[in-house]
Amino acid sequence: MAQAPANPNGMNPTEPAGDLAGGTVDPKAKYFATEHLKDDLRGRSVRSGLITVISSSSSFVIGMVATAILARLLDPEDFGLIGMVSVIVGFIVLFKDMGLSMATVQQEKVTHEQVSTLFWINVLISTVIAVIAAVISPAIAWFYDEPRLLWIGLISAPGQIISGLIIQHQALLRRQMRFGTLSAIDITSQVGSIAIAITLAWQGWGYWALVVQTLSMGIINMSLVWIVTGWIPGKMVRGSGVRPMLKFGGFLTGFNLTNHFARNLDNILIGKFAGSVELGLYQKAYTLLMLPINQINAPITSVAIPALSRLQKDPEAYRRYYQRAIGLLVIVGMPVIAFAAAAAKPIILILLGEKWLDAVAIFLALSPAAFIGTFNVATGWVYTSMGTTNRQFRYGIVAAILTCIGFAIGAHWGPIGVAWSLSINFVVIRYPAVAFCFAGTPLKPRHLGVVLWRPALAAIATGIGTWYAWDRWMGQWNLFAAFFAMAGLFAIMYLLCWLILPGGRQHLIDTVKLLKEIKSKRK
Repeated sequence: MAQAPANPNGMNPTEPAGDLAGGTVDPKAKYFATEHLKDDLRGRSVRSGLITVISSSSSFVIGMVATAILARLLDPEDFGLIGMVSVIVGFIVLFKDMGLSMATVQQEKVTHEQVSTLFWINVLISTVIAVIAAVISPAIAWFYDEPRLLWIGLISAPGQIISGLIIQHQALLRRQMRFGTLSAIDITSQVGSIAIAITLAWQGWGYWALVVQTLSMGIINMSLVWIVTGWIPGKMVRGSGVRPMLKFGGFLTGFNLTNHFARNLDNILIGKFAGSVELGLYQKAYTLLMLPINQINAPITSVAIPALSRLQKDPEAYRRYYQRAIGLLVIVGMPVIAFAAAAAKPIILILLGEKWLDAVAIFLALSPAAFIGTFNVATGWVYTSMGTTNRQFRYGIVAAILTCIGFAIGAHWGPIGVAWSLSINFVVIRYPAVAFCFAGTPLKPRHLGVVLWRPALAAIATGIGTWYAWDRWMGQWNLFAAFFAMAGLFAIMYLLCWLILPGGRQHLIDTVKLLKEIKSKRK
């Protein structure tokens, strides 16, 4: 299929063109063209990053409010039942994407025929997964000895088909860096599904409110994505050149499978041997702690990977962009986790209530893993943007084995032991993981270390100081007063640390300049 010219005569290549230089441009090319992004990649990335961070912050607030409400309307057992199903079904769900959405984003050139072929492959795989999820529901109920899981699995299964229908549409939006559109869709879907879940929970539906929440979010998201994208897939075309994309996606899926199994073995072990209540406590502590990280990492990742993919042939520009993006992650993410650990008890009591108080110890045990998790995407960005997912898969096998061994050992001490094993594993394997990933790339581990040490030191020191103030003086205060006092103290101390650290003042000045640049770019 003919591709849109690289911005001749100042024309926007995303717009359908008529007769140009004696030839006709396929109107479908507007859905796949990315040449216009290179004209202002840095500025576009800055603006996209701002949009996604604002959207992510909004989503975080909405999610926290929903968590606080649903945690009071439902019991830990309700969340635990959903977790028992999702942890097993989630393993086969990873086959749904097959890495093909990221293949669409990463490739320098794609065609209508290629994306249409990938679309139907995704739909076919999603349908098979939905059938498998329904078929194994009796086995899940038998494994946990919990009959209620049978119908949870059966009712949830069609949701896999719904999500499979939007994989390539979302990939096209990411490819063209239309993150404002994606953010608006995600927030609308989130708010709509949460409203439905709260209504049903209020009426006494119990865990079914959570099942319906997931299904309704998929339906709303699918409807909006198809409407705003405007792309209508064609028929599957043999010989359309998708083989390299399938290979790329296959290795990425292999890594995701091994990583998912290793990261979810903790839920399986706790659910099997400790029960739904303990699993509910563990999952809620894990989700609550990782939620801010996901809200920061996910939107920046969605901007960074398309941009880095466009820069993979320019080592110096690649390295500069990579360091700035990772720096943005950790300067926000590390203090958030440090504060969450310092204020663990007030956070649990305010958001979840006293019946979740046993989750505090689990929350603290998971904090080191969450702190490392603030830059856990540092390797994934490189593997994906460089197209080296085969190496990522090989690393994933080793990491999965080590993680599973740690979980098996930690399980002897229940949920807290499992949580500590995860944190220890994260700390021990992080440097080898980075060194292996950066081999043969424009990056060296020191390039990452330069970005990390200041925010890490400032966040840890500030977190310890804030916890000491809570333990020494604020423990008997009103819960909300203590929380806001801790937040204010943390913010002041974190800023002071940056002013004291070597080069910290200049970094703050550079951050202010970046904010001014963002403001001018938006205008």
